[in-house]
Amino acid sequence: MMKQKSMRLLNDLTSRQLATVLMAVSLFVLPGIAQTEEAPELVIIQKMKFQPQEITVKVGRTVRWENREKRQYHSVWFEQQGDPEPDYFFPEEFYERDFDKIGSFPYRCGPHPEMTGVVHVVE
Repeated sequence: MMKQKSMRLLNDLTSRQLATVLMAVSLFVLPGIAQTEEAPELVIIQKMKFQPQEITVKVGRTVRWENREKRQYHSVWFEQQGDPEPDYFFPEEFYERDFDKIGSFPYRCGPHPEMTGVVHVVE
């Protein structure tokens, strides 16, 4: 009888431990597996500035510019690369661009040419 109680206690303990491990795995490991894409690098547009003005990213990464102005629209124009000016985006909107080549890529805001920035892409 004592042996059965010990085995039952051992089985219960093992079940609880297994449940704890499975819960930990589901909380910490599975979200990382489900989220295969990395969050983009972030540039904030606020007070008529790109913040940071220069950003360094690895090749293959995406940069997101978020407009956090109260009323002002902007664009992110890689004019020196020969790109046409993209559409303007308004407060609470964003613009994204992927960088697949190594180099330095200057940009400016189309309607506000004094607003400038550079994306440095490294290996």
